[in-house]
Amino acid sequence: MTHWYEQRDVEDGLVRISEPHAHEIVRANVWWLRGSERDLVVDAGLGVVPLRREVPEILARDPLLLLTHAHLDHVGGAHEFAERAAHGADAAALARGVPASLDGPELAERLGTEDVGASFPDLLLDALPDPGYDPGGYGIGPVTLTRTLSGDERIDLGGRVLTVLHVPGHTPGSVALLEERTGVLYSGDAVYDGYLIDDLPESDVAAYRRTAAFLADLDVRVVHPGHGRSFGRDRLREVTERYLRRSAPADRA
Repeated sequence: MTHWYEQRDVEDGLVRISEPHAHEIVRANVWWLRGSERDLVVDAGLGVVPLRREVPEILARDPLLLLTHAHLDHVGGAHEFAERAAHGADAAALARGVPASLDGPELAERLGTEDVGASFPDLLLDALPDPGYDPGGYGIGPVTLTRTLSGDERIDLGGRVLTVLHVPGHTPGSVALLEERTGVLYSGDAVYDGYLIDDLPESDVAAYRRTAAFLADLDVRVVHPGHGRSFGRDRLREVTERYLRRSAPADRA
């Protein structure tokens, strides 16, 4: 049996969980924050292996799951949580069941990104969780929210308070979380240290540009993104300003 999840203590009360055997395009971060009164989990991974099986302690305090947006690599394990929150603009997509497959070309077709997806491998995993696992049986059912979020809403965990930021562009309901006291931003896929994807059918370049301009001026200490490693404010400015240059209307004509 393959050990599926990798856990790393980032700082006191914060754990980063990732799926090292998933292809980088669907290898997302799960952020587990522990407050004095309750826990918050930001995103839920692919759902290939239940979190309950390998990381049972993450569910011990009945945490609130916050989904940063409606894509398979962030919502696959959502069904394991009793309380599930996301922005209302992505609620309908979650309720329908997000497009999902571990077959690269098939996933690209379902997402409507066949040109980009041509470089996807046939299988988006480099190992199976156990010998009997059938990747063809993978899917994600409808996700019903127990809480619908809006921008500027505050989430109090006891000892740490986070503000919901509506940062559309990648999807209509993309959100980030800002812990102002510590200067920590949980950015989902609104920004990460890489090429920002704005050409999915549900993406909106104009909205993404407004989001990037907003994030470029945000005073933060560290960004914990939906994919890849964390980075600081200078890198946040570099990534967002690079996106603004790339996405300028003249360059997209």
